[in-house]
Amino acid sequence: MKAWKQACFVVAVGVIGAAIVARIQPLATPLPKPELRRNARGEVTLSGAMPDGVIRYTLDGSDPDAKSGPYLAPIALPHGGVVKARVFGRNRKRQGEPAAVQFPPLRGGSRPAQSLVAVTQDRDWPIYDWTQRHEAVTALVRKRRPSLVFIGDSIVHAFGGEPHDRPQPGRAVWKKYYGRRNTANLGFGYDYTENVLWRLTHGQLDAAAVKVVVLLIGTNNADRDPAPEIAKAIGAICELIRNKQPQARILLLGILPRSDRPETGLAQITEVNQLIAKYHGQHGVTYLDIGANFISADGSIPKDLMRDHLHPTAKGYEVLAAAIEPTLARLLSEAAP
Repeated sequence: MKAWKQACFVVAVGVIGAAIVARIQPLATPLPKPELRRNARGEVTLSGAMPDGVIRYTLDGSDPDAKSGPYLAPIALPHGGVVKARVFGRNRKRQGEPAAVQFPPLRGGSRPAQSLVAVTQDRDWPIYDWTQRHEAVTALVRKRRPSLVFIGDSIVHAFGGEPHDRPQPGRAVWKKYYGRRNTANLGFGYDYTENVLWRLTHGQLDAAAVKVVVLLIGTNNADRDPAPEIAKAIGAICELIRNKQPQARILLLGILPRSDRPETGLAQITEVNQLIAKYHGQHGVTYLDIGANFISADGSIPKDLMRDHLHPTAKGYEVLAAAIEPTLARLLSEAAP
């Protein structure tokens, strides 16, 4: 009996030891360095990720970190530029050695502005996972074939609609105005114009049957890009929407006011809005600037409308929805309430 117990103990220790080794070994195995290649069409492919790894990359010269965009499809780079990539574990706690390649241009002409080069992002993680939302939204559009679509950044993302993958202070307002309409929310927190270009290029609108697209984008670019580059990128998004959904009307909203000091924070936004206002009447675009609804008589932005002088509160979303409703109803060929 004693010998039998000792044998069982040895077996148990062996099993436990093997389990521990199985857990530790992947952590001890270095993540591979990704390989970067470009084909004759200028498409850059990244390879080398393990089954439990994700390649994250940048195009702006910075080293990829845990919040860099995931590699999900070949990167269009015919005009050249530097691509940096690194493999991360699924939990983003492990990372491999970075790889970088400077690709020369394949043809003449200068490289487009950063705001125009389609790229993924994941800056709002862990508030939400950009890749998971892209997959969920694409599937939702395929299933519902929405006739009304909102496209934008966190201001749109937090408005309402499925999937509920982040706090949505505007959810009740969304349900009130759009619950009876076949509506989809293609807002992604922290998106720049180039991220919207990537999403639309990679299928988010393909299965829709859109009557109207409401587009509100550009406020994040205002922290980085000159006004003409932001405006040009917004124009490119409008053109891409028309290519994907030729029958759709586009309700292009001016960038909303932001900053606790609007007198300084509004300067670039005002310039962008003046530039994109020129798209009104072109290729199905209706431009509407509702920014004045968020500014008090003294020029400040009330906190009960924008809690952080950027993102609307529930009251702010009511103001937004009410301001666009007459134009939206007209574009949808509905009777205004």
